[in-house]
Amino acid sequence: MSETRHKSGAPWRNFYGRFKAKGLRGSQQAYLDEDLPHLSSGPVDWEENPDRTPLDLAALFGERDVWLEVGFGGGEHLVHQAEANPDVGLIGCEPFINGVAMLLGKLRQSDATNVRVHPGDARDLFDVLPDGSISKAFLLYPDPWPKARHHRRRFVTPEHLEPLHRVLKPGAEFRVATDIPDYVRQTLEEVPKAGFDWLAERPGDWREPWDDWLSTRYEQKALREGRVPHYLTFRRV
Repeated sequence: MSETRHKSGAPWRNFYGRFKAKGLRGSQQAYLDEDLPHLSSGPVDWEENPDRTPLDLAALFGERDVWLEVGFGGGEHLVHQAEANPDVGLIGCEPFINGVAMLLGKLRQSDATNVRVHPGDARDLFDVLPDGSISKAFLLYPDPWPKARHHRRRFVTPEHLEPLHRVLKPGAEFRVATDIPDYVRQTLEEVPKAGFDWLAERPGDWREPWDDWLSTRYEQKALREGRVPHYLTFRRV
């Protein structure tokens, strides 16, 4: 049976989440109108790239390594990494437009010039990232989808992990942070099956954050509510 597709040729992919919330301020709309076009990661959406031509990352970042953050929330961690690693190019992917506006506001206050943004579904971005082009990836406090019937909506499923494995370089690092025990369980089941090695050797390797970690507002909320963060590090085989 053939796959259902839109008129544009795009596969019909269910998206479970919010693209926009109420309360987008005038200044945030200005960030989107004025800054987002020149910070674009390139033609990702099916309407502008129906042939799924791979992105020219060298045109965006030169010969630098490229890192990817999937679901950057308010952008704190992405900006932190960009400022700390000016010799790296970073692509941030976030479908929630209010989060994109928050990131753009932070970038206006930052000297970082090595960030590009895809304001949409990570699966569309995976379509057009070249094979083996990403040196490090971050999945930080993803939507937990706590109900059992919704677990297939989580990022740590083959629908996302298989294309992630394809775009990562062999040996690339994949970091996952979550405060949801069942998300930890599913991550440790599904990520190794997708072609990754879990690098933990002692309890501190998942209880202690990475040396270059910046605690996000999501993590601070989890800590206030008594949930325990887990920091999982994988290597792409």
